Amino acid sequence: MDPRKTPSPADAGEFTSPQTVPLRARRPRGLVSEIVEGLASSIREGQLQPGDKLPTESEIMARFEVSRTVVRESLSRLQASGLVETRHGIGTFVLPPQESGNFKISAEDFATVADVISVLELRISLETEAAGLAAQRRTPENLQAMESALRAFHDSINLDSDAVPPDFQFHMEVARATGNRHFADLMTYLGTMIIPRTRVNTAVSAPEGRLNYLQRVNGEHESIYSAIRNQDAEAARAAMRTHLSNSRERLRRGNNAHTMQPPENAKNSPA
Repeated sequence: MDPRKTPSPADAGEFTSPQTVPLRARRPRGLVSEIVEGLASSIREGQLQPGDKLPTESEIMARFEVSRTVVRESLSRLQASGLVETRHGIGTFVLPPQESGNFKISAEDFATVADVISVLELRISLETEAAGLAAQRRTPENLQAMESALRAFHDSINLDSDAVPPDFQFHMEVARATGNRHFADLMTYLGTMIIPRTRVNTAVSAPEGRLNYLQRVNGEHESIYSAIRNQDAEAARAAMRTHLSNSRERLRRGNNAHTMQPPENAKNSPA
């Protein structure tokens, strides 16, 4: 099918039925990631071809029992990955494979501890400046969203959780507080796999134990939040740099002890 051709009703019916798209069962690591991974794997495995129309928002909502906001964020991440495009008033369609020279970070880029450290170094440069901008531009709504993420993190670590979703959410809210959509778009594109605990057993192997380790991480988040709340750009940059640099150093020190968590269906995991 021509990827630019609007499908006929018959064609659209073939691809909009949820039963024709082999989406994966629910997993605990975030509803957005769940939908993205299911649709992306269907595209990369060829079950959805260039030009095929994705299920409608309503069908995806029903299939995964999620809100429209979750579905739209999922589709936004797929667009950022270059896998689909949305044609307003028509639907969302699978795009042809991108040129190999286009920038991407995929699950294969997290195969080793050294790979995770490399991505952390990228984050240090980007998120340090994001924290400074957030301190200058944050709104009361931004602060409330950060506080919510901090509370969720605190609640999670007392429930034998790895606290990955609220960890990622806090960093996402800092990006949003910059007022520059490109920071938030990049965080959306990268998703929760930028959190080292999704790839490396840092919490399990931490010398101080899982609970103390996660409490320390959340304490670093609180330092970032305090600087942003106080509109101290330099302190916010320093706190973010310290937080991410600590993560990098913990990985370096424990490189021999940590075991990589095999990414679920890594070859199909989206960026």
